[in-house]
Amino acid sequence: MLPLRDLNPTRRPPVVNIALIALNVVAFGYELSLGPQFGRFLSTFAFAPVRLFGPEATVGNALLTALTSMFLHAGWAHIGGNMLFLWIFGDNVEDTLGHLRYVVFYFASGLAATLAHALSSPTSALPAIGASGAISGVLGAYVFLYPRARIVTAFMLFVFIRIVEVPAFVYLPLWFLLQLASGVATVNTAQASAGGTAWFAHIGGFVAGPLLLLLLRPRRR
Repeated sequence: MLPLRDLNPTRRPPVVNIALIALNVVAFGYELSLGPQFGRFLSTFAFAPVRLFGPEATVGNALLTALTSMFLHAGWAHIGGNMLFLWIFGDNVEDTLGHLRYVVFYFASGLAATLAHALSSPTSALPAIGASGAISGVLGAYVFLYPRARIVTAFMLFVFIRIVEVPAFVYLPLWFLLQLASGVATVNTAQASAGGTAWFAHIGGFVAGPLLLLLLRPRRR
């Protein structure tokens, strides 16, 4: 179930959204250039829950790595999927909030997602990277702002692909339920401590999105 685009025009250029995508791409290019040094780079700039809850944790280091982790990705599929979602859904949220509010919204969503992940596995020393937590906040805001917007989606079943239009109030809650089910399935299992997808970051970001929207959305006169 891959989104291709939305049928939801904007009134102004999404300059912040484009800048965020560009920064993620540049950061990924830098990661690729590191070669064998990438592991050391990751240990310095990637967030892990022990940075917040461990015996040697400091708020400053946890906050710094939470921010830098939003621009790091584990591979081509990781960054490709994240940037596709950000490209499709971020421009409309920026259009509603305005450029400056959207910057605040994006990073606040990412921090909320990181906190949710840390609370779900407070003793983990595994690095958690990616923009998906912040993007989940964008998705949560989008479904409240544009529930009837049509999402052009590719449904794939084995070798068969069908392109359909799905309303946001169906597509995005379904996406959230898949994240929630996956997150609950990993609780108290080996998978929860073995790395992989930070499901609770997706869950936390999606829930934070509408709440932040209430705080940041411009009031109508």
